[in-house]
Amino acid sequence: MSNYWTPAHHAVEHEDAESLARLLADGSDPDEVFSNMTLLTHAIDVEGDGSLQSGEPLTVHTTAVLLAFGADPELADPDGHTPMDMANRYGHDLAVRLLQTHINGRAAGSR
Repeated sequence: MSNYWTPAHHAVEHEDAESLARLLADGSDPDEVFSNMTLLTHAIDVEGDGSLQSGEPLTVHTTAVLLAFGADPELADPDGHTPMDMANRYGHDLAVRLLQTHINGRAAGSR
């Protein structure tokens, strides 16, 4: 079952920000969709779920890497869930702030 995920989604699933950054730098699509999730919705889901299961604070490193490499902060997954929907679902304030910053930056850049 090790080949279930694409390499980028595998890195996200394991919160391996370093491998994810290398894959993106080598040309992986930051907006890749697999198993009904964009990389960004997947990252936020993993960060939120991991925090719920472990009781540890929310992390944001995979979300930040994806946004730094150009992931679309408003791209909905095939089920219609946006990264912001996912972040709000988990009360993931760090991801919400990162997403808002990138959304506002894109809006300012289009003027």
